[in-house]
Amino acid sequence: MAPVSKTSTPRLGKALKRAFFARDVREVAHDLIGATMLIDGVGGRIVEVEAYHHTEPAAHSYNGPTPRNQAMFGPPGYAYVYRSYGIHWCVNFVCEEEGSASAVLIRALEPTHGVAAMRRRRHLQDLHALCSGPGKLTEALGITIAHNALPLDRPPIALHARTEEMEVATGIRIGITKAVELPWRYGVRGSKFLSKPFPR
Repeated sequence: MAPVSKTSTPRLGKALKRAFFARDVREVAHDLIGATMLIDGVGGRIVEVEAYHHTEPAAHSYNGPTPRNQAMFGPPGYAYVYRSYGIHWCVNFVCEEEGSASAVLIRALEPTHGVAAMRRRRHLQDLHALCSGPGKLTEALGITIAHNALPLDRPPIALHARTEEMEVATGIRIGITKAVELPWRYGVRGSKFLSKPFPR
């Protein structure tokens, strides 16, 4: 009988600590491209994100704190999870100093760890479609409101720096009606795992 081939799991970079997020939200968004995000060991390489700053009206924090967005106003390096359109969860990473209420939305991942678990959760085999959107990736990783306000550098969450340079593309954010001109969407140019390709 022929041996079963095994796919190699990419090596992980250094663990990202909460101090990594205590910077300008756009810098953090750019530097997250290629980093690996794991929830209980399941996840993949971040290939697409969007930055949101409290000074622009597309940010949930623009009109001040509410019970829903309270985590955004806390210290950097924590998760902000919310329900989008009453359907799916979205996960964000809080950035800048406490009270800035700025965050990075994680839009898409390239699955690398725990792919079988992700396929079970999404009832889907297509690797490229498993995590190609903010709601898809939270379902694949099992992220819910229970992860809201959790630290990003302690279990069940782990983040690891990218181990290779990426060509980072930028563009306008997706699915918003305010501040649509800001080029605060970042991603791996040419990746097959994006929610939507970047224009050339």
